[in-house]
Parts: sequence; C-alpha cells; structure tokens
Amino acid sequence: MLSKKTKYAIKALIHLAKNHGRGPLLIGDIAAAEHIPRKFLEAILLEMKNIGLLGSRKGKAGGYYLAKPPAEIELAKVVRHMNGPIALVPCISLNYYETCEECQDEATCGIRAAMLKVRDATLQVLQNTTLEVLIAEEQRLIALQNHASPA
Repeated sequence: MLSKKTKYAIKALIHLAKNHGRGPLLIGDIAAAEHIPRKFLEAILLEMKNIGLLGSRKGKAGGYYLAKPPAEIELAKVVRHMNGPIALVPCISLNYYETCEECQDEATCGIRAAMLKVRDATLQVLQNTTLEVLIAEEQRLIALQNHASPA
C-alpha cells in the first residue's frame, strides 16, 4: 500500500510536471492546489530535491521545479524512495534483499515464486509510468468523463 507521503509526493510531482518550463512554483501554491499540508510538503519536496528529481531557487521568484523532463521521471524511483521496497517479501527485493527467517529453501518456495511475479509486474508498470504518462492518462480520463456526461 502506498503511504500518504508517497501519494503526496506523486501529486506534487504531477503538479510540477503540469507546470514544467514555467519557472519555480511556491510550496504554498502546490500545497493549496493539491490539498497537501504545507509542512509535510516541505519535507517531501526537500527529499525529492535530494534524490535529484527537483531543483529549487531561493528568493522572490523562488520555489521548486522539476530537475528533469516529466518523461524521464518514473514512478518506480519515487515509490522506492518514499515508500521503500516494491517487493512484498524481502527475499525478492532488488534493492532491499533479505532472507526470510521462516524460509527453508528459497529455490523451492512457492510464496517466493508467486511474489516474484507480482514484483516483476508491479515494477514493469512503475518503470513504464512516468509523470508524462500520468498526465496523459489523467487527460484521457477527463475527456472520457466529459464525453460521457450529458450536456
């Protein structure tokens, strides 16, 4: 399950992506637009800056901006950093591997085999979903909703 922190990070990144190339955005403006508590957002944006997804500028025209184009920011990186391992069990984690205490043989463990499939499918979706893809999907859904609603 995604933590609230992770969801807020993704929402803030999408907001910044929608405004990409227009200059830095103020934390207060992002917080208000996305209904994210300002203090919580400050910490999230700082973490995103520290892993290279955001840049910032101080001063009157300051704020945060994407350090990369929206097409280059994958959800996998955001989820891993903010939420931890993508794998549901530690014995299949690519970045946080640990043996399972109760496991007698990883090579023949049915749970591990099933969870490996889940990890691979989840990872494929998260790696192939960029901020650009999320924005396009959001626009597609809005268009469908507008087309379906009676005038």
